[in-house]
Amino acid sequence: MTTPTLPTTGELRVDGATLHYEVRGRGPLLLLIPGGTGGAAAFDAVADELATTHTVATYDPRGMSRSTLDDPEAEQRVAEHADDAFRLLELLSPDAPARVFGASSGGIVALHLLTARPERVERVVVHEPPVVEVLPDAAVHRALLARVQATFRSEGLLPAMAEFAAGLAKDGGTAAPRAEVELPPQAAARAERTMADLPFFVRRIVPGFMSYAPDLERLAALSDRLVFACGQDSRGELPYRPAALLAERFGCELRHFPGGHTGLTTHPVEFGALLHQAVRD
Repeated sequence: MTTPTLPTTGELRVDGATLHYEVRGRGPLLLLIPGGTGGAAAFDAVADELATTHTVATYDPRGMSRSTLDDPEAEQRVAEHADDAFRLLELLSPDAPARVFGASSGGIVALHLLTARPERVERVVVHEPPVVEVLPDAAVHRALLARVQATFRSEGLLPAMAEFAAGLAKDGGTAAPRAEVELPPQAAARAERTMADLPFFVRRIVPGFMSYAPDLERLAALSDRLVFACGQDSRGELPYRPAALLAERFGCELRHFPGGHTGLTTHPVEFGALLHQAVRD
């Protein structure tokens, strides 16, 4: 097992925000874009292994954790988050294109980054990006987002999260119970920060990101740089479906990683090994 190392940390001023970022290792740049409320810490369990062959950069997306917004009430847009990622590439790898991994909402950012700045990206791996607008039943999921927001306003965070979780489950039903998984210590330790960021995620990220419609024609032209990945336990669930559909549409391989949508958290060692392989292939 790779010995943990302390990353070099920094701050990057971007339009409307200040980003906290962390860097480890040497080699070609690999930018890891977290999903949900994970932030840079979501990759703590895999970053050192990836840093044996790459310069690994992680960061807290704007509005999350240590990345502060000038205006805390600002609407969040995928294009703006993708520009943040581009600014990090310009800072950390100005002379060479980078490799990028995005999980969940971070996968949406990675897809937009590829279509907007293809000259800066040589390979993109996305794990279950919930681009539900590509699905034939997209209208059903627009209604889900409206219900989540209405529930958040009228009843608060936890009922809204329950509504959201039910909508992500197979066939939009009640989420099936999963086998109990003991979280690694690093994941358990960041639970407090994750909970603190949940209101911002539900109110700002979920509606802005899950209504995003990718440029499919542009993605098709760049699909030789794309790797789609899904959780082995996610089959039939909403976040799985867009990646599976796009992989089939573009003729790309669909890779399966351990666990479900949060396999990076529940199975970090196995997930990290497959990610390492995916970005190096």
